[in-house]
Amino acid sequence: MRKMRLIAIICVWSFMSVCWQGVSDAQEKDDRLIENKIITAVAKYNERDFSKASQMLGAIVSEAPDNDAAHFYLGMTEFCLGNMDEAAEELETAVGLDPSNFWYRYRLAMLYSATDRKELTVAMLEELLEDFPKKSELYYNLIELYQSQGQTDKALETLDQIDTVFGKSEPTVLTRFDLLRREGRYEEAYSALLEFNDEASSPQVLSMIGDYQMSMYNDSLALKSYDEALAVAPDYAPAMLGKAEVFRVTRRYNDYFSSVRGFILSDSVSPEGKGEYLTSLFRRSDPVFLRTFSGEIDSLVTDCLAMHPQDSSLLMAAGIYYYGTSRAAEAKAMFGRNKDLYPNSVSAVANYIELLMYNNEWEELSVEGRRAFRRFPSEPGFLEMASLADYNLGEYRKVLGICDTVLAVSRGDSLRTLNAYTTMGDMYHILGENSKAYKAYDAALKIDPTYVPVLNNYAYFLSMEGKRLNKAYAMSKITVEKEPDNPTYLDTFGWILYLQGKALEAKPFFKHAMLYGGKDSVVILDHYAEVLYALKEYDLAFVYWAQAKSKNNGEIEGLDEKIMRRKSEMEK
Repeated sequence: MRKMRLIAIICVWSFMSVCWQGVSDAQEKDDRLIENKIITAVAKYNERDFSKASQMLGAIVSEAPDNDAAHFYLGMTEFCLGNMDEAAEELETAVGLDPSNFWYRYRLAMLYSATDRKELTVAMLEELLEDFPKKSELYYNLIELYQSQGQTDKALETLDQIDTVFGKSEPTVLTRFDLLRREGRYEEAYSALLEFNDEASSPQVLSMIGDYQMSMYNDSLALKSYDEALAVAPDYAPAMLGKAEVFRVTRRYNDYFSSVRGFILSDSVSPEGKGEYLTSLFRRSDPVFLRTFSGEIDSLVTDCLAMHPQDSSLLMAAGIYYYGTSRAAEAKAMFGRNKDLYPNSVSAVANYIELLMYNNEWEELSVEGRRAFRRFPSEPGFLEMASLADYNLGEYRKVLGICDTVLAVSRGDSLRTLNAYTTMGDMYHILGENSKAYKAYDAALKIDPTYVPVLNNYAYFLSMEGKRLNKAYAMSKITVEKEPDNPTYLDTFGWILYLQGKALEAKPFFKHAMLYGGKDSVVILDHYAEVLYALKEYDLAFVYWAQAKSKNNGEIEGLDEKIMRRKSEMEK
């Protein structure tokens, strides 16, 4: 099928195919000398020695300013040197000297296109089309330009001209369909397909008719079109898949698996095409469907891998399927095989490492993340995955080591640097080294002064120490302004207000937190109870303490004793 061609100037081409006119055996010796110089200059151009070619051709046009060929070649040379104004001047001169030369005018039009002078390009191509109506590339170039300018009607008129000059063809009907569909003229687009199909049988057009009928929920008509396409080309993949999808959507699952098996086992379908389809099927299908027909799907996956045991896309599809059906070991085997077969593929390695994370295989993730970074040192994301593993293993010093490495290799990457400093602050706090934690947070806030995760943690840790509450208040205030429904941020801000002796001001923030998940947090419940207690709302305070007590799994040490102490204090 002929495809619409992008308008582009091809710099490296055989200039010897461009004929200049009027050279005869009777020409003077000087003319032959100029011609030989031009040939020598063109040879330099073809060797990609553009500077030398430009120098030689410049001398030629100075010596023979009326030589159209010399101006033409100099224009093309200047284009490849990136000198667009000089290139346009030389090509325009060549066209002026010989306006009948198709190539001079065509290359000038292409130069206008490359420099985004669309109106000049269209005008020149339209003039060329009048003089050379059999040059099919002109029509497609114009259609491309009309599309870029939103002139759909002119593009459609140009397609009519192609049909008139060359006869209707599959490329033109497909282009017409695409143009009309982009404009939302779906019925006209569909009619164009039907009209063409009445005159010629094309599996692609028939499949597109089937797709349209499917989109209109005309399942029987869609099936009819797909069958007609397969009668013309039994292995035409889009028709095979279209037919299978009709059966799947209409819940005719026996027919579906029979049809899709034909697609999966077809030698004419690329392994990548099979992998893309299976991946799409697994990701969009309801888990109930995958479980109900696990036997049939297992068979499809096994048979497909038997045909293409080393295809990366199929190994990926199989891994996704096994993971989605709770078979982590089988999924790991697929992703692992893909990684081993394609050790230089970032995506293959990344998918394996991601699976380790989903499986909570922290020890292996720590090792594999570092190994992947050594192989791909431009991908610090692998180190960050190893850092996650180290955190879950309680290896906080190792996390800090990774952060140092990330900072060293990520200069200029503000987001990655911000995350590294944030992580360092969190790790130092866990290790009880708060001064280092605050130093890391300060470094993070220099990058983004409104980064709410750092502002919240920094403010909360200061409040826990009872230090610099005004600074903590200012930071926490930003977090609740940016995310007013975040219960964690509301808790921090409310607690700081409480510590500042502003229990009444703190209460609304805790009430709001209760509406957005605060009731699930032991800490937030305890803090709210303390605020209520300070306001002498004792009954309500003990209601929230009771809730906190029921949820406490050691998160707050001595909570029971504190509640008893508050009761005794109240009685006094």
